[in-house]
Amino acid sequence: MDDPLKRLLEAEARARAIIDAASQERQRQIEEALANAHEAEARFEAGRAGLRAPFLSEAHSRAEQAVAELARKYEERQRSLRDLAARHEREAVDAALHLLLDPAL
Repeated sequence: MDDPLKRLLEAEARARAIIDAASQERQRQIEEALANAHEAEARFEAGRAGLRAPFLSEAHSRAEQAVAELARKYEERQRSLRDLAARHEREAVDAALHLLLDPAL
């Protein structure tokens, strides 16, 4: 009876060793899969930045064009207002002169 018990204990020890080895292998595979997922995520992020770069560049270019166009329109409007102010000033001076020179009007 001693021999079957000894074999049973040895079989249990071998089974425990197999279970431990399988558990360690499982943990190694999980860690490897996580590392691969992190690498894939990093590659995705790097690729995403590369994909966005042309769109950001085009948006920046359009924004610069819009700012330049607004600045041009602003300067044009300022010039127009200055011309209008100068014309009104001349008209006011002319009207004042006429009033001073011919008070009968």
